[in-house]
Amino acid sequence: MQKRSNPSNCNKNLPYKNWHGKPYYSLDAYCKNTYGEKLYKVALDAGLTCPNRDGRLGTKGCIFCSAGGSGDFAAPVRDTAAAFEHAFLQSKNSLSGKKTGQKFIAYFQAYTNTYGPVSYLEKIYRFALEEPSIAGISIATRPDCLPASVMTLLRQLKREYFPKFIWLELGLQTIFESSAVLIRRGYPLSCFEETVYMLHEENIPVITHMILGLPGETKENNISSMEYLSQKPIWGVKLQLLHILRGTDLASLYEKDPLLYGSYQTLELYLDTLIPCLEHLRPDMVIHRVTGDAPKKLLLAPCWSSNKRLVLNTLHGQMKKYGSFQGKHWKAAP
Repeated sequence: MQKRSNPSNCNKNLPYKNWHGKPYYSLDAYCKNTYGEKLYKVALDAGLTCPNRDGRLGTKGCIFCSAGGSGDFAAPVRDTAAAFEHAFLQSKNSLSGKKTGQKFIAYFQAYTNTYGPVSYLEKIYRFALEEPSIAGISIATRPDCLPASVMTLLRQLKREYFPKFIWLELGLQTIFESSAVLIRRGYPLSCFEETVYMLHEENIPVITHMILGLPGETKENNISSMEYLSQKPIWGVKLQLLHILRGTDLASLYEKDPLLYGSYQTLELYLDTLIPCLEHLRPDMVIHRVTGDAPKKLLLAPCWSSNKRLVLNTLHGQMKKYGSFQGKHWKAAP
């Protein structure tokens, strides 16, 4: 773990009081500031696929993606109101161990959730937006899967259901072409940039997914990625620890070379990258995730990541101890 100086002001208040005591602007803080309470995500599987799986770009998916299309905790949704209601309740009930409020976010999580017939997409989005307890929807997708017909639908729904929100989550994962080829992302960085600016023009918030720990990427590479994101009209960021899941191509590579494909053998090594990344992100960007969840039955490495509470408590403790906070080293473009 890189040693950090212990500044004299480390016990003083953080620079942003609306962060609710965390050293970064979390989704939890944003929701409390905006809605007066925490919003919980209900994960949904709309039964869609992905161009990396249906043959348009490939059939194997990204090398890190499980058979569930990154939606292993999602409840299945189909094209009837009754099916949606069942899935919504199923996903909501999975939160029974948590103290939830009265409002939720419908998170279309599995695979690519704008990659399907527009008539079907309209049905499932409307089912969610018409549910009284849902404050809005968050749609996980790819920047190369937003054709004009889908954009027209999103504009229409945005007008009809205001003030409910529509967020788009784009799986970028890396800004480096060599890494994009390795993980089989399937589109260039320019496609991501064009889509971000298009959504910005439509006033649709963008959440960008990034993976920390990809083979060959250094801490300096990750910091450069954060600086890149901070110069774009991006509203939120999900920082995902690289998980090695059973049944993926990444797992096969990991078994051959655990040191290369499992960069973060300890929590301390991960925090040594994560904290500088947060320090270089724009302070108004909403941090939706700093580690990520993986099904324990599928997780090969790193095993310490399954203790999410330990990860978060250690992160918050270290950042506060050393006077670290989101945006500490962020510099606006000249």
